[in-house]
Amino acid sequence: MKKRNLVYSTDQGRLCSECEAPIDDCQCRKTTLVGDGKVRISLETKGRKGKGVTLITGLPITEDALKVLGKKLKAQCGTGGAVKEGNIEIQGDNRQKVKVLLEKEGFTSKLSGG
Repeated sequence: MKKRNLVYSTDQGRLCSECEAPIDDCQCRKTTLVGDGKVRISLETKGRKGKGVTLITGLPITEDALKVLGKKLKAQCGTGGAVKEGNIEIQGDNRQKVKVLLEKEGFTSKLSGG
């Protein structure tokens, strides 16, 4: 790897500071882990008009793997949801079901919140 500290190129646009490839083609950032490793499952209702959402935070996996896991959890819970800002949101109160499913995937998790 060459280290020239180049951050912008007129023919490629913004460049990654690690590998100096264009941001869209950067390989080093796509493999970074999203979470901190402390997997927490909570029920959140704030800002959702009283509707509960199971929130899974801290998963130590990549962004792509997070999307795949989110899709699998939504299918096994039989509900909708989303992957936002490194967190997985599953509609409804599915905390116990999600905890069991995450343990089958090899993640240790704990329930947090009330």
